Amino acid sequence: MHDEAAEPAPRALHLDRQRGLHVTFHDGTVAFLSLALLRRMSPSADARTEREAMAKNPLHVLSPRQAAGGPLTATTAELVGNYAVRIRFSDGHDTGLYAWKLLRELAAEAPESQSEPA
Repeated sequence: MHDEAAEPAPRALHLDRQRGLHVTFHDGTVAFLSLALLRRMSPSADARTEREAMAKNPLHVLSPRQAAGGPLTATTAELVGNYAVRIRFSDGHDTGLYAWKLLRELAAEAPESQSEPA
């Protein structure tokens, strides 16, 4: 069982492969999460380890995969069960599962998030 199940599935998800993920939550809140934010905040173990290393040492050297040049894009997105979405990035990263609860938390901090008028 997944703890993330407490957050209902969004009404809609739209992936703009060049910019980010548009999310319409069940309560009408609309959010845009940039690809850079999603990649940086990936819940995968390797991304979490990198964030911890960078917090301890701002001069931490990124792995070649993370430091790859060119603009970051999303190649695909797929639903995982009824609790998350997996986004595959152009840098090869594809192990993070973005649970609805995590998307809600990221949206709370995203500058373009807003609620629909009642």
